[in-house]
Amino acid sequence: MENYLYLVLITLAVLAIIDLMVGVSNDAVNFLNSAIGSKAIPFKTIMIIASLGILFGSVFSSGMMEIARSGIYVPSKFTFDDVMAIFLAVMITDIILLDIFNYFGLPTSTTVSIVFELLGAAISLAVFKIVMTDGSWSSLSSYINTEKASEIVYSILLSVVISFSIGMLVQYISRVLFTFQFEKKLKTVGVVFGGIAMAAITYFILIKGLKEVSFLNSDIKNWIKTHELLLLGGSFVVCTIISFIITRLGINILKVIIGIGTFALALSFAGNDLVNFIGVPVAAIQSIEIFQSVPGANPDTFTMDALASSEIVAPLWILLTAGIVMVITLWTSKKAKTVIETEMSLSNQGDGNEKFESNFLSRTIVRGFIRMGSVLSYVMPKTLQSNIDKKFETPMIAVGQQKPKGKDEPMFDMIRASVNLMVASSLIALGTSMKLPLSTTYVTFMVAMGTAFADRAWGRESAVYRVSGVFHVIGGWFVTAGCAFAGAFVFAYFLKVGGIVTFVIALVVLALLLYRNAKSHDKKIKAKALQELNLDKSDILSLQQVMETSANQISETFSKANVFYKDAIDSLIKEDLEALKINKKLTKKLMNDLNSTNNSMYNFIRNLDDSSVKGSRYYIISLGYLQDMIENVAVINSNALNHVDNNHKTLRISQAKDLKYVVERLGDWFSKINMAYKRQDFSKMDSLIDEREGIQEYINNLLDKQIDRIRTSESSPKNSRLYFSILLETNELLSSTYKLLRLHKEFASFRRRNQQ
Repeated sequence: MENYLYLVLITLAVLAIIDLMVGVSNDAVNFLNSAIGSKAIPFKTIMIIASLGILFGSVFSSGMMEIARSGIYVPSKFTFDDVMAIFLAVMITDIILLDIFNYFGLPTSTTVSIVFELLGAAISLAVFKIVMTDGSWSSLSSYINTEKASEIVYSILLSVVISFSIGMLVQYISRVLFTFQFEKKLKTVGVVFGGIAMAAITYFILIKGLKEVSFLNSDIKNWIKTHELLLLGGSFVVCTIISFIITRLGINILKVIIGIGTFALALSFAGNDLVNFIGVPVAAIQSIEIFQSVPGANPDTFTMDALASSEIVAPLWILLTAGIVMVITLWTSKKAKTVIETEMSLSNQGDGNEKFESNFLSRTIVRGFIRMGSVLSYVMPKTLQSNIDKKFETPMIAVGQQKPKGKDEPMFDMIRASVNLMVASSLIALGTSMKLPLSTTYVTFMVAMGTAFADRAWGRESAVYRVSGVFHVIGGWFVTAGCAFAGAFVFAYFLKVGGIVTFVIALVVLALLLYRNAKSHDKKIKAKALQELNLDKSDILSLQQVMETSANQISETFSKANVFYKDAIDSLIKEDLEALKINKKLTKKLMNDLNSTNNSMYNFIRNLDDSSVKGSRYYIISLGYLQDMIENVAVINSNALNHVDNNHKTLRISQAKDLKYVVERLGDWFSKINMAYKRQDFSKMDSLIDEREGIQEYINNLLDKQIDRIRTSESSPKNSRLYFSILLETNELLSSTYKLLRLHKEFASFRRRNQQ
C-alpha cells in the first residue's frame, strides 16, 4: 500500500505541473492581452511585470483551496479510495480538455472545468455507491455540496453579465471624458482617472487579498476588515497625489496604470486560479496525510470527514513552487500566443482579417442593434448626438503619413487597456475575497468585449464577425462544462473499477494525446508563419516591391492551381471521392489565403509611397484574376465531387482521354508561367500569351465533339452536363490567365516609362 501511495504522489506532482503548464497557456490571455494589445509597454517588460504578479499572487491562494477539498462534494460520504479516484479523474480530464482548447486557440474557463470535473467525478462515484449498495436515488443529493456548487455556478454566470455591463459603462464614460485624443487631457482628467484606477486596484488586490494570506495574524486581518472605508478613501487620496506627481514629471499615467494593472491582474489570476491547477493535487496530498495518520486504516472504509476542516492550509512552499512553474510556462509557451490572438482579434479597434465567420445569429443581433440605433438617433437631439459622436471620432492618418505597421500597430489605445485591467482585476479580486472561484477567463473576456463594444470597435465593417466570435467563445465555455463533467464521470468510474490498471492506461493515453497535440500545434504554427510571410502585404512600399511580391504570389498560385486542377480531373476519372474532398479543402484554403490578402488591401494602398501608387492598380487587378482562377478550379472540383458522390455514370474512355490531354497541355503552360514569375524572367511573355490560343482551340474542338456525341450516341445527360461544365470552366481559367499575362505586359511597359 505504501509503494502505491508513493506512486500516486509522484504522479500527482507530475500531473500538477502539466496542468499548471496547460492552464497558464490558456489563461495567459487574461492578464496579458490589454498590455500587449495597447503596445504601451515593451513586451519583455510586460512579461517581467506579469511574472512578479504571479509570484506574489500565488501566496494569496490558500483560502481558495477548500473549493477542491469540500466545495463541490461532501467528504464524509466518500472513502479514501473514492476521493483518490475523484482527484485522479479530475486531473487527467483537466489536462486533456485544456490542451485541446489551447490547440484550437480558444480561451476557456479553468474554473468551470475544475468545478464540473469535480462534480462529474463525485456524482459518478455517488451513483456507483448507490447502485452497489441498493441505496435510494433520492440520497444522491447528500453526496454533493449542492448549496456551494450552485453558488459557484450562479456566480460564474452572473459574472458574465456584470463584467460586460461594468466594462461597457466604465469605458463609455472614460471615452467621453478623454476622447481618442486622450494625450491632451492627461494632465487634467488623467490625474483623477489615475487616482481612481490605482486606488481601485490597490484596494481590491492588496487590501482584499491580504485578508486571505495565511502568514498574517488575525489582528491585522481584523483591523483591515473594520477599516475598509478608511483604507479605500486613503488609497484614493494617496493615489491621486501620486498620479499628479507622475503627470507633472512628464510620465504617461496610462502606461503606469497599465503596468500596475497587469501586475494586479496577474496577481489576482494566480490568487484565484491557482486552485484550479494545484487545488486537487494539494487536496490529494492532504488526504494521504490524513489517511496515514490513522495506522491500519482501510482505504475502502476510511471516510474523509477531515477534509472539510477549515484549518487545513496549503503549504507556502507548494504555492511558491507552483508560482515559479507558472512563470516559466508563461515565458516558454507557444500555445499561449495562439489563445491571446483570439481575444485581441475580437477587440481590435481597426478592421482587418477576422478570425471568425458570420452566422445567422450574429447577423440578426447586429441588424437588431442597427435598427435600435436608428430609433435612438431619431429621438435623440441632433446637437447632443453630434457632440457624443465627436468624442468617438478616431484621428485620421493623413495621406502619405506612415502609421505603425504589422506587429507594431496597437490593437486599441491605452484608455481601453487601462479600463480593461482596472475593471477586470477589481471584479476578480472581489470574488476571490468572497471565496467565490469566479472564472478569470469569463471576467476578463467579457470586460474586454464590453469595452470594445462601448468604444465602437464593433462597427458596421466588423460587428457580425466579432459577435460571432463572442458566441463561439461562450459556446466553448458550455462545451467545457459538458466535456469536463462527462470526462471526469467516465474516468472516475473506470479508476474506481479498474484500479491501478486503469490508472496506468489513462496515463499512457494522456501522454500520447499531449505529444500528438504538441506536434500538431507546431506544424500549425509553422504553416501560419509561412502563410504570413507569403501573404502579408502591409510592408510593401515601393514599385519594385510591388513587382517582386506580386510575382512571388502569382508563381505560388499557379503552382497550386496546376496541382489542384490535375488532381480534380484525375480523381474524377478514378472516381476517388476522398481525394476530391481533400482537394476541395485545399482549394478553399488557397482561396481563403487570397481573400486574406485582399482584406489587407486598404493598409497596403495607404502604405505605398507617392511614386508607387499606380502600382497598386496592377496589384489589385492581378489579385482579382488569381481569385477568378482558383474559383474556376474550385467549381470544376465541386462539380466532379457532386457527380461522383451521387454515383452517376463514369466518363467515357474517350472523354477521360481528352481531359487528360487538356490537363497535360494546361499543366505544361502553367509550369512555364510559374517558372517565369518565380525567376522573374519575362523575356518569353509574348510566346506564353500566344500559347493560350492553341489550348483554347483544342477545348473548343472538344465542345464540338461532345455536341456530336449528344446527337448520336450520348445517353447520360448528367455526364454531358459535367463534361461541358469542366470544359467551360477551363475556358474561363484560360481567360483569367490570359488577362493576367496581358496585365503584366502592360505594367512592365508602364514601369519602363516610369524609369526613363
